[in-house]
Amino acid sequence: MLIKLAKFSVKHRRMMVGFWVLLVVALGAISNSVGTNFATEFELPASESNDVQKLLETNNSNRAGFSGQVVFASPNGVTTDEIKTNMSALFAEIANLEGVSVTSPFETQGQINQDRTTAFATIDVAVRSQQEIIKLGEEIRDIGKNFTVDGLQIEYGGEVFAGFELPASEVYGLLAAIIILVIAFGSVLAMGLPIGTAILGLGVGTSVVGIVSQIVGMPDFTTSLVAMIGLGVGIDYALFIVTRYRECLADGISVEDSVVEAVDTSGRAVIFAGITVIISLLGLFVMGLAFARGLAIGAVIGVLFMIIASITFLPALLAIVKHRVDVTTRAALFALVSFVSFAFVAIITENLKIFFAGLIVTVGVMLVSLVVKPLRTPIKHRPQKDKELTFWYRWSRFIQRRPWTSAIGATAVLLVLASPLASIRLGFGDNGNAPVDSTVRKAFDMMAEGFGPGFNGPLYITVQGDAAAQTEKLQSFVATISNTDGVAYAQAVPASADGSLALVIAYPKTAPQDEATYDLVKFLRSEVVPATGVDAKVGGFTAAGSDFATAIGSRMPYLFIGVLSLSFLLLMAVFRSLLVPLKAVIMNLLSIGAAYGVLVAVFQWGWGISLIGVGKAGPIESWAPMMLFAIVFGLSMDYEVFLLSRVKEEYDHTGDNATAVADGLTATARVITAAALIMVFVFGAFVLGYDRQLKLFGLGLSVAVFIDATIVRMVLVPATMELLGDRNWWLPAWINKLLPKIDVEGHHHTHS
Repeated sequence: MLIKLAKFSVKHRRMMVGFWVLLVVALGAISNSVGTNFATEFELPASESNDVQKLLETNNSNRAGFSGQVVFASPNGVTTDEIKTNMSALFAEIANLEGVSVTSPFETQGQINQDRTTAFATIDVAVRSQQEIIKLGEEIRDIGKNFTVDGLQIEYGGEVFAGFELPASEVYGLLAAIIILVIAFGSVLAMGLPIGTAILGLGVGTSVVGIVSQIVGMPDFTTSLVAMIGLGVGIDYALFIVTRYRECLADGISVEDSVVEAVDTSGRAVIFAGITVIISLLGLFVMGLAFARGLAIGAVIGVLFMIIASITFLPALLAIVKHRVDVTTRAALFALVSFVSFAFVAIITENLKIFFAGLIVTVGVMLVSLVVKPLRTPIKHRPQKDKELTFWYRWSRFIQRRPWTSAIGATAVLLVLASPLASIRLGFGDNGNAPVDSTVRKAFDMMAEGFGPGFNGPLYITVQGDAAAQTEKLQSFVATISNTDGVAYAQAVPASADGSLALVIAYPKTAPQDEATYDLVKFLRSEVVPATGVDAKVGGFTAAGSDFATAIGSRMPYLFIGVLSLSFLLLMAVFRSLLVPLKAVIMNLLSIGAAYGVLVAVFQWGWGISLIGVGKAGPIESWAPMMLFAIVFGLSMDYEVFLLSRVKEEYDHTGDNATAVADGLTATARVITAAALIMVFVFGAFVLGYDRQLKLFGLGLSVAVFIDATIVRMVLVPATMELLGDRNWWLPAWINKLLPKIDVEGHHHTHS
């Protein structure tokens, strides 16, 4: 089937390219006209904080959504008539906004500190989407600009004002990809084909994801994730096929036969590599979280279109460029250098005019080359080395001569890197990690200094039954909570019109992200509340973070088991081996474990944390291990399939395991290294962002890919395959009969 598809793409190459261009334009137009419906909903798993949420939604919807604070401070005191009048007018105007309520410090106890220099008003907002919250936060801050008093500092804290921006990692990744591919392959066209294919596939994929968001709930950042994964795998897949095509041309095979062979061999590997990524992403369904399902569906759509583009659009492009894939003129090189230089400066300065100036220069160089003949002169390529003289062949033989040393050394390094994982603590970072010049960070620090860090993350305790209706019982309960170790202050506020529900707001002594705060939530639930005999539940944003972490942690084993089992079975069917897939699964777990370990050491223990611009150590974001596993495991399997499919192909031809490993590594190492470097730059760009969560995610992904493409793929794989010898390809006969026949290596064709 792949041979027929490749031949069709070659024969009707212009039609195929035209079809894809029309498809991206048409789907883009449909997506724009239909619109998107992305919405990030903070969805709680079944838990006590979820019960609190539901009670508040029923009785007092404003308390059930997002909360924030208007924090104000003055060295001369915050209770002067001028400040009272001014701030009360501000609170009244904010309270006029739809679905917003404000609790003023001038009307409620406990919201002005003892020396009366700092105070805060709480803002409660009914449940709404993340985008709406960001807009509301901006609207409130704009209102605040009209209420200034000399000597009074006003800042805005809490999740209402904590919106974040995704860094332009896709742009950084594209620039990195251009530079890396040109250096690795010495050809502008060979670089441009994978990038062009990936961009086109991404255009189609993101448009489809936008349309699907009208039917399936997806978070706001779905398109960013699709772009990140899509560009990564799209460039990888196209790169693999282009590399095989160039090899075939170098062997003297005709253009059409080269395209057909590239698709029939590398194209197969691309399909099965893509399937492993899709399996890994679909594993997120077992987490039981709607936002994870939405992300998984979006990412799967992105990967799917990258696979289709690689085996249809790319072959048509190859048939059009023919032997020119290896030709780079001086004009092409000058144009590329100018484009990359201008684009890089445009990103740093955030000036689009510079980017467009770069485009004009690039087009100008190409137009001038039509007149100036020397610019059309091809740049000489370095002569192709014999296979045995290449670095990667020598490297493989070096590892194979010392298999035990290499295998034990590499495993030891991975285990040392993974060791901090034993002390991982899941949770959520707080606004104390925000950039020091942001209003949420200033508000956080003012609250911590004026009242104590725990006032940044109050606990909401709902009270039902007699205690809610009887003032004495309620006050006794409040006193018990106030006197609990770890609680700085507690107060009761009305929560329902009929008096059936009361709300006790308890402020811990420690910051929201501190382990002591999570321990306090557990202590209140297990010891303090049951001892009072009151029908009360502990919730709120901080407690919800603890519950979310517990729920995610309990579901993670199902994700691991599901993805590992399916990947193992697929690889076993593909490579007709028991040990190769087992080894692949174990090695991928080691590389992911090492990445987790690095994250714990940096973000939880605080090693070198200031180097990446994070204020203080804290927990590992609850969602991060889940997302890291789904993405990294899929990408790791990509590299595994690329390498092993080539090794298996060589083994089937020679029957010599050692030579097959050396040849397979030689043929794929450059591609895998280039692809991994691109991924490291794409993901590493997230570390340049402002948000702690994104820094953690970006560092985890880039470290995992780097470890996988170096220690695992280039040391552990050849070492273990040398040690196992022909046993690599052993499969019990009864399993062989049960497994479906899947040919991932394709066939070498005889060419006339």
